[in-house]
Formats: sequence, C-alpha cells, structure tokens
Amino acid sequence: MKIQELEIVNFKRFSHLKISKIPLDAKLVLLIGSNGSGKSSIFDSFDWLSKGRFKGYPTNGDEYYRKDIGKESSLYISFHEDIKIRKTGNTFEGPFEIAKKFFGRSSIRIVPRISNNSNVDAVITDGDSPATYIDNDSRFLNDISLYINQIDFALREPVFKGEQADTLKIFQDQIKPLNDSLANIFGGNEETRIRIAEYRNATPSTNAQLIFKKGESKINYDLLSHGEKQVIILLLNFLVRRKYYENSIIFIDEMDCHLNTSLQYRLLEEIVDKWIPENSQLWTASHALGFIDFAKKSKQASTIDFDLLNFDLDQELYPNDKEDVDIYEIAIPKNLLFEIMSKKRIIFCENQNDEFYQLMNIKDCLFVGLTDSREVFLQIKRDKRYYGVRDRDYLMSSEIQRLKNYYPNLYILQYYNFENYLYHPDNIEELKVEAFEKNEYIKEIRKQKNNSYENILINLKAARSYEEFKTDKIKSDNIDEITQSLKSEDFETYYKFFDMKKFSKGYLEKLNLSRTNLCQTSWFKLKLEEILK
Repeated sequence: MKIQELEIVNFKRFSHLKISKIPLDAKLVLLIGSNGSGKSSIFDSFDWLSKGRFKGYPTNGDEYYRKDIGKESSLYISFHEDIKIRKTGNTFEGPFEIAKKFFGRSSIRIVPRISNNSNVDAVITDGDSPATYIDNDSRFLNDISLYINQIDFALREPVFKGEQADTLKIFQDQIKPLNDSLANIFGGNEETRIRIAEYRNATPSTNAQLIFKKGESKINYDLLSHGEKQVIILLLNFLVRRKYYENSIIFIDEMDCHLNTSLQYRLLEEIVDKWIPENSQLWTASHALGFIDFAKKSKQASTIDFDLLNFDLDQELYPNDKEDVDIYEIAIPKNLLFEIMSKKRIIFCENQNDEFYQLMNIKDCLFVGLTDSREVFLQIKRDKRYYGVRDRDYLMSSEIQRLKNYYPNLYILQYYNFENYLYHPDNIEELKVEAFEKNEYIKEIRKQKNNSYENILINLKAARSYEEFKTDKIKSDNIDEITQSLKSEDFETYYKFFDMKKFSKGYLEKLNLSRTNLCQTSWFKLKLEEILK
C-alpha cells in the first residue's frame, strides 16, 4: 500500500494542504522542515483516520483537529493501488478496512525502565496505541512481553509433543535479526558492539528484563543510553509486529531523537531496507542531517519540504528534486557550512565517489558525492562558491575548454570516467601486483575497445545529451574527435573515450585489486591534483 496523493482541509494548522506526485517506488516519505512547520499535522491526520473521533474534549472532540471550529475537517488519500478514501468529519468514504492499516508512533515513546504493565491482547487491534498522537506511547512494554512470549512458546510447545525445540530457528527468527540490525546501526567490533544476550521473565515481585552485552559486560535495558533505547524500541516493535505491518502505512515521528548524525543515517537505512515490507510505506518527519542525507541518496525515498509555509493559504507540495542540495539547510544553514569550511573547497563529485576522492587527502578539499554529472553541474551553476568534478564521458576538447571558460568552478576528468583512472595500467603498475602484465593488459583493453566500437557509435548521440549543452553558452560540436580517437591504436588517444566500467570484470578480478588501494597511489593523486589545481 503506497500513498500517491493526500489532501487535508481545515485540519490542525492548515486551511488546505495537498501533497502530490509521490512516486510508486517511495518506500520512505520523509517530511522535513523547521520546528512548527506543520509536519506532525500529517501524522495527526493519519491518526484521526485510523482511530475515528478524538476523545480528549468534553463534546464531540473534533475541535482538536479543526482549524476553523465552524467547519468540518477532512482528509483525502489516493493510493497507487487505485484506491481512494476520504474522511469528512465523522463520514468515511471508500473501503473502511484501509483505515485500519495505518500504524503510528509518536515522538514520545522512550520507556525509561521496564515494568510489568503490559496488555499483549491489545496488539492485535493496535489497541495499545496512545489515545492521541500527543500522548505517551508505551507500546514497548507490550513488545517486550510479546518478544519473551514468542521465544518461550517456541521453546516449550514442542516439549508437550515429546519433541525437541528448534533452537536454531528461534535464534534466526527472534535473536539474529535484532542483533544484526544493532551491529549495522551502531557498528563496532565484538568487544564494543551492543547485542541482546538474554531475557528474564517477570515474577510477582520483579519486572521482566532484557539484558544486553558489550564485550563481556552485561547491561540491563534500564541502564542503556537514551540513544540505545531509541533504536531498540524501534527495532523490537518491527520484529514482534512484522505480520501486522504488511501492506500498511507506518508513520513515526522524530525517529532520530538522541542519535548522532552517522547513527541517524544508518538507522533509517536499516529500517527502510530491512524492516519495512516491500508492499508498505514509511512516513517519518525530521530535520536531522543524517535522515535528510539518506532520503536524498536513496532511490526508495521521497522528501517533502514543509519549511516556510503559510498555513492560511492553499498549499501544494511535491517531492523535492534529488539534485537539490538546499534541503540540507534544514539541518545546517548554508552560510554556517561555508563558515565552518571557509578554508576548504567543497567539491561535488559523481556516483558517491566522494569516499575515494577523500582518501587522497588533497589539502583543503572536501568532496561530496551526488548522483550524476547533471546534478554536479546544476549545483555549481546555482552557487559559484561550490566546485564540481565530473567525468569526461564523450565531451570533446573544444567543449571542455568552453566549459572551463564559462564555469571555472567545474573540473572535468581527462579520461572517460573515474574508473579509467583507477584501472589505468600505470596506476595498477604502481601497486606491484604479482599477476599483472602491463602489455597484455593494454592489449586486452584495445581488443575490447575495438569490439565495442560499432556499438559506441550507435549510442553516441543519445549518450551526449548532457545538461551542459542545454545552456545558451555551451553548444555541442561535431563528434569527429571521438570517432577518430576510438579508431586509433594509440593507447592514450583512445583510452580517454573508452568506458572502463564496461571493461571485463573477470580480467580485473583475477588481479584482486582494491579500489581503496588504487585511489591512494602517487600516480592517481598526481593526476587528480593536476585537474583540481
């Protein structure tokens, strides 16, 4: 179940808000914006849809949701599955069962210590959710009881059949998924990594306990940090309620609470990739850098910017363009970024190659990865304080020169792409790889180039539809330089237009080359410094 469009009218802060064109592949919808920008109003509308009336007021309770008390509130949702629902006041249109497939968690969900106040029977109907979206969410206590009960049942049920419990399956179903996610989020090694080690059942005089380990140290849940508790509460909820979350909309406010930036990114990545079913959609709100960064880079995510909206006017929002880096300003203002980095050049590069550029340790340069050359160009065109480095692709020398003249903050590789530098024979030679024979390697590259020549010509025109050619300043030239260079038998002449991403991986695999090592050679650093000087 995936939302394509929603609309709220006279609801909370908004007179009329519409969110449109959410793509089908958006497994995550991230709402960003400053405090008080209205993000949580969307979650309140989901909550209102799934629970019906708000019971916090002495009359009919709808005053809580209505911006104008004299008018009804309404919510309209259109799904990609060609389903539409609408709620106006207490009137519901569309398949009512859809309303029961919305599961929300408020930002007030940290349970400081475990108690025995649980009611697992309420889980089936989501009856243990708080009365409203602003109340404390203590469902973790039921999640713990469910977790312990599921393991206990799996251990004891076979005994009454005279059979052995399948402890390996219990481990794989109930323990390993949780510990794997904790390892992916928190990182560390065996001595520092947090993992669940055991549990203790409740007794008439003691509360249930979850016991975790770091190295050889055992730590009761009650003694964990708020950040650790935040992650465990979220993961355990997904683990024990996973069957209910199939084909549903899951909405969770401020999942990033108490987490540093790197943990923010890894938490959201882990939940979206591992815990959200493929037929479901997660909605969350944040102004955290790690969440924004993940949503921008993920093909499964859409970002909706709520910042600076006028609540009294009709508003229509769309997913942000993946190329727009200005969304980071919600987490860190651009002026502050430039002030912090005042002595560094911020250089955008393609295909998330920033980590490899960074390994070169080029003085006063900070590399930031973007999706492709188009995104790099649009960023440096929009703001001259940024720099960009893009692959050459099929750009000719005359075109490169014009680009340099008009956009001095754009650097262009002299070879086809980043991989042409990594796998250049001179670069591999510097690593002194025992199985490497330079002349044979060059012959193989030439052979593969000649075999693909006709194919390159067929696709050349379409491949040269670069964003830079759409400006009035840069026009494309005749492609003779490319065709003649690729015909050449001289290595350096044809190599600048031959895509090494398409070179046979089997040939390179036998050399057991590490990209990390390849981008730290003297040859590689010298070639890139020549371009970036």
